[in-house]
Amino acid sequence: MSSEETNHKIIEFFENVEKYYGCRTEITEGLTGDSTNFDVDHTTWNLSEFTLIRSAYRNNGGKFMLEGDTMYYEIDATSIIRLEEPGRNKFEFIEQYSENVFRITKIRFHYKY
Repeated sequence: MSSEETNHKIIEFFENVEKYYGCRTEITEGLTGDSTNFDVDHTTWNLSEFTLIRSAYRNNGGKFMLEGDTMYYEIDATSIIRLEEPGRNKFEFIEQYSENVFRITKIRFHYKY
């Protein structure tokens, strides 16, 4: 996928995320040194669940924010190198923070429609 197509998908996600407000949201985050290998043995994982209440884009710093009652999560929009949709209401962002530091953020919205 070209960077132009990736940018279009990112903008589309950010513009349409409000339809998931009120939905239970799962975020699985992984840190690794290899963007092609997110297996259990080479990645550190975290899981969070919350009900999405709002989202925003912070121009200062280029951060996209998802917020629940007790949860706040940011994705660095300037570091996204890939966005995939592995299933319905599922999204995977890959960010590159340095030459050997990558973060995958898997978002699953429990959307009733």
